[in-house]
Amino acid sequence: MNIWTNLRKILHVDMDAFYASVEQRDDPFLLGKPVVVGGRPNSRGVVSAASYEARKFGIHSAMPLAEALRRCPQAVFLPVNGQKYREVSLQIREIFSAYTPMVEPLSLDEAFLDVTGSTSLFGPADTIALTIKKRIQQELNLTASVGLACNKFLAKLASDLRKPNGFVVVQPDRVQEFLDPLSVERIWGVGKKTAEQLHALNIKTIRDLRNLEQGYLTRLFGVSGTQLFQLAKGIDDRPVESDRVVKSIGRETTFATDVADLEVLKTALLTQAIDVGRSLRKEGFKGKTITLKVRYDDFRTVSRSRTLPRPTDLDNVIYQEACTLLREVSLKQPLRLIGVTLHNLTDQIEGQLSLFEEPQLDHETLNKVLDFVKEKYGEKSITRARLLRPKDIKEKDGENGIQV
Repeated sequence: MNIWTNLRKILHVDMDAFYASVEQRDDPFLLGKPVVVGGRPNSRGVVSAASYEARKFGIHSAMPLAEALRRCPQAVFLPVNGQKYREVSLQIREIFSAYTPMVEPLSLDEAFLDVTGSTSLFGPADTIALTIKKRIQQELNLTASVGLACNKFLAKLASDLRKPNGFVVVQPDRVQEFLDPLSVERIWGVGKKTAEQLHALNIKTIRDLRNLEQGYLTRLFGVSGTQLFQLAKGIDDRPVESDRVVKSIGRETTFATDVADLEVLKTALLTQAIDVGRSLRKEGFKGKTITLKVRYDDFRTVSRSRTLPRPTDLDNVIYQEACTLLREVSLKQPLRLIGVTLHNLTDQIEGQLSLFEEPQLDHETLNKVLDFVKEKYGEKSITRARLLRPKDIKEKDGENGIQV
């Protein structure tokens, strides 16, 4: 009897050094060289991606670019080209969709696929996985690492083990054999603090964790203790969700030098409000809760939020509310970062205008016109008068994002 019968077949596909690999693919000069994607090495940004050549020097994602330069002065530093990476990501997802509609993207470069219902058409799950890998390499000249297992947790672990260009299958009857030697840090939910607590108890491998009683873990870590116990046994019942709900859309700016000038901060907020509003309209959402986030020069982070009477996707509303929230935080210290995010999103038009409320039709029409002009003639074809000033703001690359 086939040991996979009546079990889910889940793939986790993870592109190898995605941003850096795309840049190396598109520029033969970069092949074999240490490539760091993130921006100028003398900026205050962080590494978004590092090629495997750069990783040999200890460079990794989220490392300050200045540290990456110190470790590898000969590295090639490139800005984040979000538009290009999104286009390649869509091409990858088209390949996924040829084999299953059950695709759950986690980011531009990784996704879960449930191919349980696809085996009658395309053959065994391992054949589907290898076919997807082959198509990505042949059609896009990129490599992906793939894990195949009966649940998401195991598939994700498997895809990480033999990078780059790896393929690992976790057989259902060998789950514990696969898990036991791995460090406890491999388990979802085990961060630095939890790992320190477990190490203090001489728990270093998943086998050590599995041998504890569930009740003991629950007393130590609460509800998450139960989850740790389940994962240590390879139990994960979460489905692959093909329709993920967008929870927030936001924009942040990290300044090249700390900023205390209120006008510079407001200009940054206006740029962000325009970007967020446009993203909302493009995705077909409106947001009801606006959050302002600031980070001071000592890295202390403060946020303020306000829920609006009704959802909005209008640039001016987002900007005015963000400025109002800015007045609620102290500006006695200069800021390292400022950002605005819309939460509580809806794709429905909620509520109705009050008899005394100013109609928004003119603003909605204006925003649609601006969106159209930028789409057709480019981002710099039209802008706000306030933004036509010397470039006080130098941003960290790659901070624009939709969170799900």
